[in-house]
Amino acid sequence: MTPLLVVLGAMVGAPLRLFAERLAASRRGAGSVAGTAVINVAGSALLGFLLGLADVPGWVAALVGTGFCGTLTTFSTLGAEVVRLGEQGRRARALGYLAGTILLGIGAAAAAYGAAGLL
Repeated sequence: MTPLLVVLGAMVGAPLRLFAERLAASRRGAGSVAGTAVINVAGSALLGFLLGLADVPGWVAALVGTGFCGTLTTFSTLGAEVVRLGEQGRRARALGYLAGTILLGIGAAAAAYGAAGLL
């Protein structure tokens, strides 16, 4: 049952990620990293919130945490975009993007975790 729940969550998270990236590209231009950054930070916050809740059933963790958040956020896309920026000679931007995304993602997850604990 758990693998099916992960797949169901992924069926929502992956298309949402694609939509967000395309929306950002249409507004900020092709090659923009804004969509990936926003979706990774938002997904980190959602996962942090889920982990901060007291009694989350295993099926919810599989569906929302692993399935939805796992496909919504992706370290591989972040890595590929950092490499692409570096290859374009934009090394400072690449490092800033990498550090900023990681720090904001961890901060968002921690803040959401704390907020969930208040419920």
